[in-house]
Amino acid sequence: MRRFQKTRGSIINTASVVALVGSATPQLGYTASKGAVLAMTRELAIVHAKEGYRFNALCPAPLNTPLLQDWLGDDAAKRLRREIHFPSGRFGEAIEQAQAVLFLASDESSFVNGTDFVVDGGMTKAYVTAEGPPTQAPVNQGR
Repeated sequence: MRRFQKTRGSIINTASVVALVGSATPQLGYTASKGAVLAMTRELAIVHAKEGYRFNALCPAPLNTPLLQDWLGDDAAKRLRREIHFPSGRFGEAIEQAQAVLFLASDESSFVNGTDFVVDGGMTKAYVTAEGPPTQAPVNQGR
């Protein structure tokens, strides 16, 4: 950013909720690297704050993507084992993560710096979730 004489900016690193909570699925390398993203983001945020550069880390939960759906397949138990942790009863959508990124990149978040910005539908805060049908996912108007 200095190279282009920028006097302020917002850098958004992608981490994951697995950097914040444990997982029974062995993925040590992935989890450790996402934890490192959080530590790096905090350090950069503090070091460069007075230069006008903000650094934040987006921590998404699993998203409803074709890759996830292929991996889950028709295994209802496997799907339920993961969906049960979401208070909304569903995985997040890419558009929901995109909206968080837009906020972090905007001037509306000018005092947000060094955060682990969790966008997980409440998954990391849920101990027991409510029974009932899942909520409706937002319609992606960009398609």
